[in-house]
Amino acid sequence: MTFLYTARGVYNKNYGEDGMSWEKYIEWSKLTHLTELVSLDGMLNENLVEPDYDNAEDWNYIYCDGILQTDFYTSLDFVFTRLKEKDKFNLLTVALEPNQDCKNVNVVDFEFIGYDLLDQDFSISALTNCGGFDETFLPKDLNDKGLIDDFTKAYEIKKLLLENNPDEHHADTNVIAVWRHKTIGR
Repeated sequence: MTFLYTARGVYNKNYGEDGMSWEKYIEWSKLTHLTELVSLDGMLNENLVEPDYDNAEDWNYIYCDGILQTDFYTSLDFVFTRLKEKDKFNLLTVALEPNQDCKNVNVVDFEFIGYDLLDQDFSISALTNCGGFDETFLPKDLNDKGLIDDFTKAYEIKKLLLENNPDEHHADTNVIAVWRHKTIGR
């Protein structure tokens, strides 16, 4: 399994002025059980790593899937060198399309928090930023961070999303396992 890294902004009740942005998101998403959102969706949890795209050396660390650039990086050290200064953030390790249940995969100093389903552009989460796909999954299928806990369920939802929504771009997804650092950024 190949591990990649990223740092994402925190999105919870303390986000925005008086948490209003969070309240509006919860109302819109109907994910009333969330305690925070730990998503790989760049619109909801901003990417805090700023590579220098004019620097050829940086391209050694920017992970691309074919011609698609992701917001994932091949080195944790690189993430730290290009991290925007933030007091609180989510330092994440991810694995794309894992072929095994990641619940018991030990990543030193990180804890497994679930699976996200990002569209094929690696930008939008079908779980938390598409207004819901009630024919495929319900809010109760997501944990308190907006992720899927169960490996088999993640792949089942991936399959059904595309079957039930063949013309929806965001329904063609990548399963991505997510681990969050236990102390850094917390």
